[in-house]
Amino acid sequence: MNLYFRLFWLLLWRMRHARSIDFLEVSRLAFRAWPTDCDINMHLTNARYPALMDLARTFMLAEMGLLKPFLQRKWLPIVNASEFTFIRDIKPLRKFHVETRILGWDEKYFYIEQRFVSDRGLHAIANVRGLFVCKGRKIATTELLQAAQYQGDMPELADDVLTWKQLLQSKKQQNLS
Repeated sequence: MNLYFRLFWLLLWRMRHARSIDFLEVSRLAFRAWPTDCDINMHLTNARYPALMDLARTFMLAEMGLLKPFLQRKWLPIVNASEFTFIRDIKPLRKFHVETRILGWDEKYFYIEQRFVSDRGLHAIANVRGLFVCKGRKIATTELLQAAQYQGDMPELADDVLTWKQLLQSKKQQNLS
């Protein structure tokens, strides 16, 4: 339930006071690990990370000035794959940020990095592969970049992201056979 409160807070308050960032700039959204976010090990439960990442990606779109135009077009974001590396736990009541940035894209997907950071340092890193759809139709990357008015070069994906991309393709092929 507290994620609904966070979503309403994000939509009604935080986005109105969001800074403006460029398409490839890092977005930072602050959180606190409430006791309801934690498990019996007294740290942020693994299931909470993806939910907070959803909010952080929504906030990134708002900071880019793209959330409203994309919603008006009825473009909905879809996560296709994600992978996590947990480094250190986030204890109850600890303040932390989720830093979100676009790493790059290909003809179908966008690749996004999300980092959980506090004054104790880095807690987790996650990579997300996603796309936008509208009424069952995949929005072409070129169409999305045009709507975002992005005219720069496509960043080169890091080797670890390319390896992950190849792994995902391999898993898909193995399971479709």
